[in-house]
Amino acid sequence: MGLLTGLLTFPLAPVRVTLWAAEQMAAAAEREYYDPAPVRRALAELEQDLLAGRIDEDAYDRREDELLDRLAQLERREHREHREHREHREHRERPDERRRAP
Repeated sequence: MGLLTGLLTFPLAPVRVTLWAAEQMAAAAEREYYDPAPVRRALAELEQDLLAGRIDEDAYDRREDELLDRLAQLERREHREHREHREHREHRERPDERRRAP
């Protein structure tokens, strides 16, 4: 950003900072929402609850199914993101077929 642009857009600085902060909070919330670690911890705690007799097998089975479904959903999303990232990288590294002379 040049000096003139910086001076002319200076009054917008609070808006830019607010947008940046909102983007950072959204990114953090997304990382937390899609993190499989809490689901794995919940599965381990659920098993401990069953072994300690705090829940019966029916409650265990219901909650385990929910948690395993959520974990599978997170893993599918992670695989999809890795595949898309790999395809994007390969596309960038591949020479453009249209620019080649016949």
